[in-house]
Amino acid sequence: MAHVLDSSSVNFTIDPVVLDLGQRFVDAGFELSLVGGPVRDLFLGRTSPDLDFTTDATPDQTISVIKKWADNFWEIGRAFGTIGMKKNGFQIEVTTYRAEAYDPDSRKPVVAFGSSLTDDLLRRDFTINAMALRLPSLELVDPFGGVRDLHASELATPGAPEASFSDDPLRMMRAARFASQLGVSVHDDVRLAMSQMADRIKIISAERVREELVKLINGAHPRVGIDLLVDTGLAEFVLPEVSALRLEADEHHRHKDVYQHSLQVLEQAAALETGPDGPVPGPDFVLRFAALMHDVGKPATRRFEPGGAVSFRHHDVVGSKLTAKRMKALRFDNESIKAVSRLVELHMRFYGYGDAGWSDSAVRRYVTDAGPLLERLHRLTRSDVTTRNQRKADRLSFAYDDLEHRIAALMEQESLAAVRPDLDGAQIMALLGLKPGPVVGRAYKFLLEERMEHGPLSPEEAERKLLAWWEAQPESAVVEPLTETEES
Repeated sequence: MAHVLDSSSVNFTIDPVVLDLGQRFVDAGFELSLVGGPVRDLFLGRTSPDLDFTTDATPDQTISVIKKWADNFWEIGRAFGTIGMKKNGFQIEVTTYRAEAYDPDSRKPVVAFGSSLTDDLLRRDFTINAMALRLPSLELVDPFGGVRDLHASELATPGAPEASFSDDPLRMMRAARFASQLGVSVHDDVRLAMSQMADRIKIISAERVREELVKLINGAHPRVGIDLLVDTGLAEFVLPEVSALRLEADEHHRHKDVYQHSLQVLEQAAALETGPDGPVPGPDFVLRFAALMHDVGKPATRRFEPGGAVSFRHHDVVGSKLTAKRMKALRFDNESIKAVSRLVELHMRFYGYGDAGWSDSAVRRYVTDAGPLLERLHRLTRSDVTTRNQRKADRLSFAYDDLEHRIAALMEQESLAAVRPDLDGAQIMALLGLKPGPVVGRAYKFLLEERMEHGPLSPEEAERKLLAWWEAQPESAVVEPLTETEES
């Protein structure tokens, strides 16, 4: 189906750079169309920073058209028919029409250039991405009903989904990602194909799966995307720890639905993100993924206690280890792994505060243990309250309000964000006559514990406590004071 797009009915703006490039290709005797995501986003009222085009020109012919026009260009994707370039701040890719075939044991396509725009659109992942805008005429080419599916908020494939997912199993992850980003539902035959072919995702590299998962988690509707992964069985291969949260309910219903609770915590955590100038600008993957994974230690730690209670002792510690293991398998960077797993480990630390209250020492340890993750931990802890018992929810909320006020007060008094012992390593060595070594580390740790327990000490009080500690250490009887030469 093709017709000239009426900008007044769609409410979109085409940048002059797009029309200029289209005219250059037409003048050179070639076709050029804006294609895929940028066309879809025109109908959604969104702006795409990257522009994708398709053409019947070969890569060499494309270069001949754009080499004097583009600000700069590159040929990294040349083997796949793609020439990249920049123009007026836009990132642009022009790809020759393709008709690809795939090795069933790999997602790498065997590239064959095509000659038909319709055939090129047929090989794309979903109908909403299989629309093109011929340039410079602005003729919309929509042979597979992309506009219809956009209006219906439904994800469908241009051809048979089985063939599409067999060719490129990563498209199943993209289906879940688009469900999250766009809030669309998935056509029944797409869902069925995903369920039947879920194990095909195993041939996709961990890095590519990770990229799609991050986009899903950071989407506007992450719960929808995760639900799709779990319902179709893809999560068994991508996030099996999340699938395992669907604990089989015992006949007495003695525990809540941990899976649905985790999805609700994910939603609530995302809602607590801040704007770009706030402490946790959204979307924040670390906070969101920690919210999703915070209870993954429960299946391994569930115990039925006498009297009908259910316990999950140490599920925070077990969950932290499971989270780190999964993120390593997905090739996340060490910093992200450390941050998410630490939040999972700390998410239960607050509980009990509302009943017994904390000493100043406990508050200092909470802040110090959270370190730079404190603002995320605040949001994760608040999000973990999903009870329908309003009185209980209010009690926990008031208790955490009180904890945050105490943290703020102590921070103002003591600079809690950078808690250090009252004597540094050089002062410790000078006072005790020590050389650098593990004993200095023990002394430093002792002073840090004193700082945590009692707050800031004067230099004189810190020295007195350190000397008293030192007298009880076996090394004090054998360590000789430093000579003046060694001190200098």
